[in-house]
Amino acid sequence: MTLLVLGINHKTASVDLREKVAFSPEKLTLALEQLNQHDEVISSVIVSTCNRTEIYCQTSDHGMTSILHWLSEFHSVPESALLDSLYFHENEAASRHLMRVACGLDSLVLGEPQILGQVKQAYTLARQHKMVKGNLEKLFHRTFAVAKRVRTETAIGSNAVSVAFAACMLARQIFESLSSSVIMVIGAGETIELVTRHIFEHGGKNLIVANRTVERAELLTDQFGGRAISLPEIPEYLHEADIVISSTASPLPIVGKGMVEQAMKQRRHKPMLLVDIAVPRDIEAQVGELDDIYLYTVDDLHSIVEQNREQRKIEAIQAESIVKEESGLFMLWLESLKAVDSIRQYRERANDSKQALMSRALQALENGVSPEKVLVELSNKLTNKLIHAPTRAMQQAAHDRDAEKLAVIRESLGLDSLNR
Repeated sequence: MTLLVLGINHKTASVDLREKVAFSPEKLTLALEQLNQHDEVISSVIVSTCNRTEIYCQTSDHGMTSILHWLSEFHSVPESALLDSLYFHENEAASRHLMRVACGLDSLVLGEPQILGQVKQAYTLARQHKMVKGNLEKLFHRTFAVAKRVRTETAIGSNAVSVAFAACMLARQIFESLSSSVIMVIGAGETIELVTRHIFEHGGKNLIVANRTVERAELLTDQFGGRAISLPEIPEYLHEADIVISSTASPLPIVGKGMVEQAMKQRRHKPMLLVDIAVPRDIEAQVGELDDIYLYTVDDLHSIVEQNREQRKIEAIQAESIVKEESGLFMLWLESLKAVDSIRQYRERANDSKQALMSRALQALENGVSPEKVLVELSNKLTNKLIHAPTRAMQQAAHDRDAEKLAVIRESLGLDSLNR
């Protein structure tokens, strides 16, 4: 049996092609059902995100051609359009690929944690519909344990590699707890929404969202709580904020030195962190000259992000080593199952021979043949049955002059130990 992965990702395919072969949540169950109807497919899981579509299977043979044909038909995309962008992995390469994906080592953003949740979600769906079982299920279980080990033994996911996340981490470093801090975010675009999400996930619940239109700000407060205010209301609320993070498209600064000075008087010079992600700036540079003010610009954050990216690359070396070790151990375990099957088959064959010969012997005794003659015939025939296959194998190895194979057979039969 073969473990197989077939897929495309951000490294091999354009956004246009990735969109064409992505599986919507509504179609995933149907896709799994169709895939498992193939005779050679024993078990399957489909991982489909904005950056990758991957089909993981356990098959009775290689099965790549039929799976590729099915993928082409399901999405109405010609096979010729897929071939240049697809990658295939089998057995250990497949297990290592899945582990790398789950650990964030194959992601657009190195070490990002979201992919592990997406892989778990794909596995859970397949399990709910009884589409995943056997060795493939064991591989996913092992993969989740490996991802946990990588997160525990390396710092690959601990360093911020996006400006939005860096802003959140900066706030956490300066203030002991975001849960006891008041955070004002200025703007309501994609970057601020991402910042607000990070802050909320790290315990920041006391939010003030300021935007040109209050209705747009309310879209964020509906998700994360807090108060929505307009930009002209900022001076009225600024003194309450311990942390201010701003990202708007305003051509002129929104927060000036005088506004912050007034807020600091009301705060009795309790420290304030201001993070300006906007270009051009939302916060006047002179604000950074004030006492008890920590002002960071987008350039400062980019510098932090670049340092963290380099640190993640270092941590990724150790993570890759863990994945290589663990995928090797998993394949050794799979190989050991073959030995178990071989032993079972060998025992069953020997037992079948024993039962057949014993039945003949008992029949002979019932027919009046002397017990001595029956025992001699039984022992001779049983011996011949048991030594027939090993004898043929040794003769063939000798004929082929295969000394290594002959040595293995002798060792398995215990012949070498007789000469010691």
